[in-house]
Amino acid sequence: MKRGDLEHLIRAAASIADDPEIIVIGSQALLGSIPSAPASLLVSAEADVVPKNRPERAELIEGAIGEGSLFHDTYGYYANGVGYETALLPKGWERRLVAVAGEGTGGATGLCLDLHDLVLSKYAAGREKDLRFNEELVRTGRIDRKRLLSLLRSMPVTGAVRRRIVRWIDRAFGMPVRG
Repeated sequence: MKRGDLEHLIRAAASIADDPEIIVIGSQALLGSIPSAPASLLVSAEADVVPKNRPERAELIEGAIGEGSLFHDTYGYYANGVGYETALLPKGWERRLVAVAGEGTGGATGLCLDLHDLVLSKYAAGREKDLRFNEELVRTGRIDRKRLLSLLRSMPVTGAVRRRIVRWIDRAFGMPVRG
């Protein structure tokens, strides 16, 4: 998925949900901060989206432009209508959202996770594909280790999960991994 594709999904999701603000919480949120992201980060054909003011309408998005829909078959990408609970995020994430608006969004605004919030949500999910994604994103030079560690302190996770995330951060930054 490219930036123009994401803008198209934002426009379509906003129309379907009758909500001018669409939050992008999955990996494609990176297109808010990196419009011309490297191909290695653009492997997903889906964007996880939540209608900001009408989250209960996420199901409508899923049905209309989700996986296997005519929209998906036509364009090759699709939206997953999800809820806020889909991503585990640090406190204050809402204040750090990156706006995507313009001609391509048709008057709607996409609100994409900040890169650091995105990385931490991927670490919290802990899937192998998320770890690889984070390592690729760290290689771009746009992720600050100290900021990740600072934001991690405000995440609602157990001590064991927090320690695991610190190990993954250290590994991604090429640091000696403790414990």
